[in-house]
Amino acid sequence: AMACGCAIVASDTAPVREAIRDGETGRLVDFFSVSALTARICELLDDPDQRTRLGAAARAQAVEHYDLRTCCLPRQIALLERVAGG
Repeated sequence: AMACGCAIVASDTAPVREAIRDGETGRLVDFFSVSALTARICELLDDPDQRTRLGAAARAQAVEHYDLRTCCLPRQIALLERVAGG
């Protein structure tokens, strides 16, 4: 979703915090708070400028830090290319 430029609402947990910064590249909410999740989603639905800004920042973060060529081992890339027919 980050690479697609989507605004993200995710749980504020250790592994997610490594990729998403609240208010910069997405919105983080307490893992157990359904009301916070609902509020953040509604907030983004009502605010297209925030959605666009967060989505663009998320995409830039994904492109900069999670490129397949730098994150995957050569054999993983070869497998992905084989599966994709490339």
